Amino acid sequence: MRVAATTRALKVLARDPAEAVDRLRSKVEHRADRRRAAPPADAYAATEDFDAKLHERLGAPVPCAAAAEFDAEWRGLEEAFAGSSSFVGDWDHDADRGMARIVWCVVRHLRPQQVIETGVARGITSRMILRALERNGDGHLWSIDLPFLRTSWYDETAAAVPHALHSRWTYVRGSSRRRLPGLLADLGQIDLFIHDSAHTEANMRFEFTTAWSAVRPGGVLVSHDVEMNSAFAEFAESVDEEPLLARENPSSGLVGVLVKGAGPG
Repeated sequence: MRVAATTRALKVLARDPAEAVDRLRSKVEHRADRRRAAPPADAYAATEDFDAKLHERLGAPVPCAAAAEFDAEWRGLEEAFAGSSSFVGDWDHDADRGMARIVWCVVRHLRPQQVIETGVARGITSRMILRALERNGDGHLWSIDLPFLRTSWYDETAAAVPHALHSRWTYVRGSSRRRLPGLLADLGQIDLFIHDSAHTEANMRFEFTTAWSAVRPGGVLVSHDVEMNSAFAEFAESVDEEPLLARENPSSGLVGVLVKGAGPG
């Protein structure tokens, strides 16, 4: 597997030196983050009554029908990949159930026209966004992704996204540093931005700052694994928005949500 990944890396270097530079930069940033102190324990306390507060900010009732819809969609996903050994107990680079449920509710209640996500992996979040857009009957997803070079992950990039959903989907290969500014320039205002690419402090700060200026008033920014560093907490403070924080269980990544214009509460 390591030999295959190395061979693929050399092919990438020959085909697209810019992509190779992006991959090297990501490695350097990950190494730098390992030398940084972890954010203080009180920086990321889960929000009490998260669901109620999220729905209040979205102007939606609690409990909502979208939650039951999601449960059915998640069961369908698990059943669809029940025979795939790579999906069983190996979700390290995919959305966990908690992240997927939050994104589902946001899409169903916000009814976004233009959605951008960074990071695809096997496409769990992508699938849920697209299925929610399909239920809404409108909207489009752009997914910026620099796929893993490791064979098992590379070969299953976006494997969870069925072909029937591709009409609402544009896959944009490359790093967010290289692709996000141009995509935002083309789209103008967006309704929803979802970060789930490289969780380095530098990359998260870049994505939050770059995307937020294009998020419309009342629009939403969602980030997975915000506890990895202080970028999300400090960004929320810089834009004077009260973050909502939740995780499905102790082993799940902490999900952060900002609703533009919600203010400090």
